[in-house]
Amino acid sequence: MEARAEARMVRVSPQKARLVIDLIRGMKAGEAVTVLSATNRRIAPAVLKVLRSAIANAENRSSDVDVDALRVTEAYVNEGPRQKRVRPAPMGRAYRYQRRTSHIIVKVGDGAPAAAEAAE
Repeated sequence: MEARAEARMVRVSPQKARLVIDLIRGMKAGEAVTVLSATNRRIAPAVLKVLRSAIANAENRSSDVDVDALRVTEAYVNEGPRQKRVRPAPMGRAYRYQRRTSHIIVKVGDGAPAAAEAAE
């Protein structure tokens, strides 16, 4: 059994979000919540919210799921659209810069093989 949650268009660069996502990949869900609560990064509360949403999705999907046995099976960050902005520069020029966005995806599961789920 696997459930997923996703946050799209989060206003943080994917490189910075991946630093936090790498901390929880493969952990038990309860441990991952603890780690994210103690992580001192601006994106950590957003990742925690996605993780809690994935856990809630697993509970809603199946009534016999054991929340304590859930693990973070997949966690990754994709690049979202970039917002192009212009900043004033000396002598009437303008410098362009980009505000990057991220799509954060977290999947939790109980570790059961997918073939056993398909047979049910």
